[in-house]
Amino acid sequence: MAQIVRIPTLKTAEDFRRHVASLGINLPCEDSIQAGSNSPLAKPVEQVRINGQQIGNRIAIQPMEGWDGTTTGGITENVLRRWQRFGESGAKLIYGGEAMAVRPDGRANPNQLIISEQNKTDLARLRETLIAAHRERFGRTDDLVIGFQLTHSGRFCKPNDKTRMEPRVAYRHPILDRKFKVTSDEQVWTDQEIDRLIQDYITAARIAWDVGADFVDVKHCHGYLLHEFLSGFTRPGKYGGSFENRTRILRDIIAGIRASGNRIEFAVRLSAFDFAPFKPDPALSQPGKLGPGIPDDFSDCLPYRYGFGVNQENPVEYDLSETFRFVELCAQLGVKIVNLTAGSPYYVPHIQRPAAYPPSDGYQPPEDPLVGVARQINVVREVKACAPKDIVLVGTGYSYLQEYLPQVAQYVVRNGWTDIVGLGRMVLAYPGILADAIQNGALATKSICRTFSDCTTAPRNGMISGCYPLDKYYSAKPEFQKLKEVKRAVGA
Repeated sequence: MAQIVRIPTLKTAEDFRRHVASLGINLPCEDSIQAGSNSPLAKPVEQVRINGQQIGNRIAIQPMEGWDGTTTGGITENVLRRWQRFGESGAKLIYGGEAMAVRPDGRANPNQLIISEQNKTDLARLRETLIAAHRERFGRTDDLVIGFQLTHSGRFCKPNDKTRMEPRVAYRHPILDRKFKVTSDEQVWTDQEIDRLIQDYITAARIAWDVGADFVDVKHCHGYLLHEFLSGFTRPGKYGGSFENRTRILRDIIAGIRASGNRIEFAVRLSAFDFAPFKPDPALSQPGKLGPGIPDDFSDCLPYRYGFGVNQENPVEYDLSETFRFVELCAQLGVKIVNLTAGSPYYVPHIQRPAAYPPSDGYQPPEDPLVGVARQINVVREVKACAPKDIVLVGTGYSYLQEYLPQVAQYVVRNGWTDIVGLGRMVLAYPGILADAIQNGALATKSICRTFSDCTTAPRNGMISGCYPLDKYYSAKPEFQKLKEVKRAVGA
């Protein structure tokens, strides 16, 4: 198990850099937080406009479903409160808000939002609440860009019961099928079913435009359906095999939206690379204590044709050759923003979301989480160096930096490693972390996310997602005690 040096014990930027050097990773950190309009994070994005608007700074809020909507995919006070806080965060790019299923059977949870005619009024209210909160705190909204994330959960579908998997997959996976209850070829999408699903995306994009979204994110990450199609090397037919076929869904969705007369802009959130699935080491696990993560046995799966951005000869290494091709394709299709993440929270959480503490269905970190942070930041740097100049890149994986997030974020934006720094679940605890950095040159230390993973463990166990340790709104809820019991049982 990795011996982790806790970030709060590193008292200075020099301490942080010394620890980074000891890990043998490339993770630059500036000496201090730069406040005011000269901060790299405060600069507007110059190379594109989205729906005629400039993105007013270099901060994005990543899409995060709370799985706390109604069973018909509408909003609740919990959802409204989260979107209000996104507006108060100071971020000028609201990248998706949260994953919205394009049809009811595409939900990963019975309480996930659905982007449908029935829910148009609710979705408009979410956007209006966010804009009003942003205007009240920051004065202007003409440089605020808001998108909706469109998704089908594919392998991870639980549309009717929080405890019952109802997976629909792009292809049979020799390792993941066991974990996610795929037992029959009938659970594999047919080409004809995909043709109909594309129409659902086109309809969802029209609804997004009608309620005022500036763009839609066509989600291709984290093992959800369209991301899984990118690795459909073994799938026959027009949606599998060649790179052209594996990207056909994206091309047909965008072409269909444009053919419908919809002028909405496009973005894609992409897992730039993936690894073979990991599991807790059974030799080091015990009741009430998860073991460290190790790769599941993939020896019978080589060459490994079940991941995108994976070294097929050694699938615990990445290979970005198709990632570069995909970003180039996005530019050709008129996609203006590519948001780069990695892996999946369901089978390689340490790759996707580096954290000190695992979710209840995960494993103890097999490496210092800073290694995972550096991996994502440097992959975005590699993609940025090759990407078309008119593509805006959003980077991911910053939460574990904690006190040193602003200094690292300043460096990577100042030096062109990424265009925008995207923040995900850490903003559930502290929405304005980078706004505070810009305005005050300092952070509210007691509000910083320490990556306890409660926001993941809770929904995986049928509860709403939020920051239970640091947000009194959630710690006052009855779920708080249930969450403690779940964590105690698995030693998370």
